[in-house]
Amino acid sequence: MTGTPLTTILIVDDEPQIRRFLRPSLAAQGYAVVEAASGEEALARAAEAKPDVIILDLGLPDLDGIEVIRRLREWTEMPIVVLSVRSREADKIAALDAGADDYVEKPFAMGELLARLRAALRHRLRQAGEAPIFRAGALAVDLVRREISLAGEPVKLSPKEYELLRLLVQHAGRVVTQRQLLKEVWGPAHVEDTQYLRVYIGQLRDKLGDDATKPHLIATEPGVGYRLLVELAGDAQR
Repeated sequence: MTGTPLTTILIVDDEPQIRRFLRPSLAAQGYAVVEAASGEEALARAAEAKPDVIILDLGLPDLDGIEVIRRLREWTEMPIVVLSVRSREADKIAALDAGADDYVEKPFAMGELLARLRAALRHRLRQAGEAPIFRAGALAVDLVRREISLAGEPVKLSPKEYELLRLLVQHAGRVVTQRQLLKEVWGPAHVEDTQYLRVYIGQLRDKLGDDATKPHLIATEPGVGYRLLVELAGDAQR
């Protein structure tokens, strides 16, 4: 990525070797890099530097990373991609529910992290414009007319299927947790009914020609939720 001004990334990690690894890798992609080694420093640097995206470790020496996310979300919507050794499902859900845009486990592949960063940045850009028509590859979703098409052919969805797709589109590139999908589509009384969700996601995939074993549109984050794969399917267009 090139251009002026540069996209700025704040790396928050108390391990110097992680920061040393990320700094040149991100700079090589055209990003400007700001660093912090603790939660309090992260909050201060975020306020000062106004980064475009934050890479955040959860195991910080002063504040837990989830608390950092909560405090950031009190005043900013800047994208937050968690990069953490914590692999428990509960930790991932807690971070996403607190307001993180994505979650990458350590050890990690740099290519995947860069793709997640691009997806998080695109999501914020779309939020600013709220494009009425979302396009990703052959898929087109008209959020005003509630019309879906695939390669120009109309796709008929049930009301619940449409609401699921709408939520995935509005958070394209990000993980949407099972609880969030269930709460939004079926209501608070159904946040534990994950079987409902699996059935409807399966139906949605069938209608969109997506294969759960090799997804090009809807990816499963096991035990956590689902993600619309804008990186693989193609950029969303306004």
